Amino acid sequence: MYIKKTTPTLNCGLDLVGEVLYGKWKIRILWFIHMGNLRPGELQRKIPDVSRRVLNVQLKELEDHELVTKKIFPVLPPKVEYSLTEFGKTLIPLIQSIGLWGDEHEERLRRVILQHNAGASEEVGNVV
Repeated sequence: MYIKKTTPTLNCGLDLVGEVLYGKWKIRILWFIHMGNLRPGELQRKIPDVSRRVLNVQLKELEDHELVTKKIFPVLPPKVEYSLTEFGKTLIPLIQSIGLWGDEHEERLRRVILQHNAGASEEVGNVV
């Protein structure tokens, strides 16, 4: 497992939130757990672009930051479920607000993201 070699800068609330929520899939993982998708396989079906390894790493980080808990059932094959902690539940209104902001600005966000991606692929194509 990857261990950071540098001490994070934790000077303000934004630094703290960034340290806990940094990761491409963490906000979506938290949201889908909130929506009742508790098992890793369910989460992977909801977020098909995430690899199983990355999903497991980000779930472990969320667990380490006390946002989710992991329950292992003593059955074969092994069954694991994740749930939000009370602390993790405090993020749901913020995640919901971010999602609403994205919905309100969907057209503009799609346009700028697609323009950026098209520009980046043109730059790659022009490299000699």
